[in-house]
Amino acid sequence: MHARSKHWTHRIDWVLLLALIGLASIGVAFIYSAASVHGITDPEHWFQHRFVRQIFACVLGFGFAVGVCFVDYHLIARWSMLFYWGAIIALLVVLFFDPIHGARRWLSLGPIRLQPSEFSKIATICALGHFLSRPLDELRLPSLFFQTLGLIGLPFCLILIEPDLGSSLVLIPVGLVMMFIAGIPKIYLARLVSGSLLVLSLVVVDTLFFPKLLPVVQLEEYQKNRLRVYFGMSFAPPNATQAEKRKADREEREFSYNVNQALISVGSGGMTGKGWCQGTQNALGYLPKPVAHNDFIFSVIAEEWGFLGSMTVLLLNGVVIIQGLRIASQARDRMGKVIATGVVMLWFSHVFINIGMNIRLMPVTGLPLPLLSYGGSSALSFMMAMGLLQNVKIYKRNY
Repeated sequence: MHARSKHWTHRIDWVLLLALIGLASIGVAFIYSAASVHGITDPEHWFQHRFVRQIFACVLGFGFAVGVCFVDYHLIARWSMLFYWGAIIALLVVLFFDPIHGARRWLSLGPIRLQPSEFSKIATICALGHFLSRPLDELRLPSLFFQTLGLIGLPFCLILIEPDLGSSLVLIPVGLVMMFIAGIPKIYLARLVSGSLLVLSLVVVDTLFFPKLLPVVQLEEYQKNRLRVYFGMSFAPPNATQAEKRKADREEREFSYNVNQALISVGSGGMTGKGWCQGTQNALGYLPKPVAHNDFIFSVIAEEWGFLGSMTVLLLNGVVIIQGLRIASQARDRMGKVIATGVVMLWFSHVFINIGMNIRLMPVTGLPLPLLSYGGSSALSFMMAMGLLQNVKIYKRNY
């Protein structure tokens, strides 16, 4: 190891580390709570319990994060394109697996299932950090701007095909912020944002008012229904018969059920909550078992720990984001700033969208809440991302 890299443990951001430990601990506790009311003894072996698997994923992820801290992020960046193309290959391979719950998102390796889209986000951040660290004169070239869009667009399209709209869309704000920090001309970014908003508006209009307006860009039917629920649109077609209206009402209740119950869970917690493992929305099955421990874990926390527990989760996530921005601002080279900002934006996007959909500020997308939602791939990838963030702080004195 380089002489200047010795004693890197003294440079760790301990505030960030403690916030991560707090979030991971809360996540394990409430994954246990969400599962226990539905029969924690159902699995045949103890290691099959969801909270045990989450502990294993967090510990393994922490080990990977420590491993990341041993290697200067400049060296990681030099190998980043290898990681990037490995992630692309994994995203291609997963499309040949049999669908699970209607989507091809997981690589099944015996008893282990990995979700390549989670790791592809980290690989894309590393690749962009390396690619955008070139001289500013090169960043002004239109050709380089389009190459950057290609780096973002390839995993975006592959994840969208799975389909996983939420994970694909999160690459857009991450890529935009990284390009902005790197020094891509603002006129390019302004045109990109304008074009993206135009396409997004057309997709929404196509979904809600003029089906088949965009034959090239078509959402899955369940994604369209989620948008209809979010905007409060009727599922019934114009001039629908009474039978069609009744069918549309049933579909509307079905697709709005989860988010309505999540909102009730959040509101019913009051100031201090009903107590750990005492949430009635979850226990009585109003908040459905398949979503309580992952997409809607925040609703379980809000019901059982109330407003104070919700604010604790927000505070810990705020600490992660603020410390991450501080690390980015103190980085002594552009690569460090770009990578750290990308990690922070990834974390913020997940937190904002997930909590937003729990309180009906955002459409349901299925993005996990970092270190709180159940999911081994998610826990591993976010721990690795935090290791990368610590890495930027640890090695900043070398440059």
